[in-house]
Amino acid sequence: MILKSFGTHDGTFHADEVSACALLLVFDRIERSKIIRSRDPQTLAQCEYVCDVGGVYDPASKRFDHHQVEYKGDLASAGMIWLYLASQKLIDQPTYQFVNHSVILGIDAHDNGRSVQQDGVATFSHIIANFVPPQYSVSHAVQNRAFEEALDFAIGHFRRLIQRFQYIQECKEEVASAMKSGSLYLLFEEALPWQENFFDLGGEEHPALFVIMPSEGHWKLRGIPPSRENKMRVRCPLPKEWAGLRDDELKKVSGITGAIFCHKGRFISVWETKEDALRALDTVMKRHE
Repeated sequence: MILKSFGTHDGTFHADEVSACALLLVFDRIERSKIIRSRDPQTLAQCEYVCDVGGVYDPASKRFDHHQVEYKGDLASAGMIWLYLASQKLIDQPTYQFVNHSVILGIDAHDNGRSVQQDGVATFSHIIANFVPPQYSVSHAVQNRAFEEALDFAIGHFRRLIQRFQYIQECKEEVASAMKSGSLYLLFEEALPWQENFFDLGGEEHPALFVIMPSEGHWKLRGIPPSRENKMRVRCPLPKEWAGLRDDELKKVSGITGAIFCHKGRFISVWETKEDALRALDTVMKRHE
């Protein structure tokens, strides 16, 4: 047994085993120099972790394949490894759920043939597949280099995704504090991720219609969606006559000297100062009443 080694099949690769390998590297379960791509059973038997090959799903022996008839579940090797990391207490349940719903479920569904191809939609699995050399007859060395490139991409993606979620969690208390007043708007003195926490904290039942916060040197007034599932809609749209206007045109129509921009979708607007954003909110709320 080669400690901290990882075995998977050679040849064409897919997002599930690339992701499984990336996640084990992110959590320091394996070493990059000990990645072995082979279908030889004796070679794979020496690996501490084996993913997407071998015909065995047994987390206790660190074997994570899903191709055998005996396995009846919906996981591919990405989901198997993510579940394993959670079982080892390397991640908590909120992190498990966030990453699972952000990307892992889609990877597994794609690999198991359960996802539906949509025109114009490139999933994480499609992006990883594009690292595979287009020529079918390339050498093992070329395939392995391509695997390493895909692995770099996946490692970066998972690290950023987990860091993003950790930051969202760090901001939960500020969002909860802003929600306590039960006001029709949430005011934040600094830019922060609010939407995930808002709905986690019962936002669907909260009366707030808008969020005001700093944005790249200015302030934004943004409508709140009705629910987590309807992120592209807002509970109260901005005035129709503001739609798509900017600078002097928006200043003239709104009567606010600090006007900068209103999206044509009427879900977000940008203003020079906090006071300008509050004036814009006051205008909208008077019409809403």
